[in-house]
Amino acid sequence: MPKTLYIRVSAPADALDRFEAAWHLASGRAVPAPLAILSFADLPLLAKTLTPARWELLKRLAQAGPQSVYALAKLLERDYKNVHTDVSRMLELGLLEKNAGNQVGVAWQAIRAELRL
Repeated sequence: MPKTLYIRVSAPADALDRFEAAWHLASGRAVPAPLAILSFADLPLLAKTLTPARWELLKRLAQAGPQSVYALAKLLERDYKNVHTDVSRMLELGLLEKNAGNQVGVAWQAIRAELRL
């Protein structure tokens, strides 16, 4: 699994360009390295999805290592229900992952963002 997540704000039509580029890479002799890309249609949607509270959750969890949602809520000094909601959404998006012990952890070493006009 790649260790860098690429977050992009781009028009849906750009996905076709990325598919075409991936197709050309795959048709070569070498197997291309897998990319992890999370795309948003526009900046307001990105800002609504990756809120400052969720970004802080990512940073603190990356520092502390895998935690239960309860322990994470205590670490962040936030309400359990709100942290649980954030963790659930971030798991859906692939920003977090669960281990065998049902703890959540950060799936990435780096997150890079690209904003297209």
